[in-house]
Amino acid sequence: MANTKSAIKRIKIAERNRLRNKAYKSAVKTLMKKYLTAVDTYAADPTPEAKQEVLSRMAAAYSKIDKAVKRGVLHPNNGARKKSRLVKRLKQHEQAEATGN
Repeated sequence: MANTKSAIKRIKIAERNRLRNKAYKSAVKTLMKKYLTAVDTYAADPTPEAKQEVLSRMAAAYSKIDKAVKRGVLHPNNGARKKSRLVKRLKQHEQAEATGN
């Protein structure tokens, strides 16, 4: 257990930051899953409405990832990798659709 006043304060701050970081990471994962679900739906039935849904989900995921990077929850390279994987998944389905037609 911490003995000094400053050590006790650091423990409190570390716990507060851990919970905040956990919430951000969870939100990023949730938005990524929603995006991937929308992409799968779009791949099954490529309609303009489904495409719009995918783009809105992507914007929300990008926004949350960028905010997590800005606040130091995610490393910049980690954020870039997550965004790259999101676009890569959509491109795969778009290319499959283009070659299928």
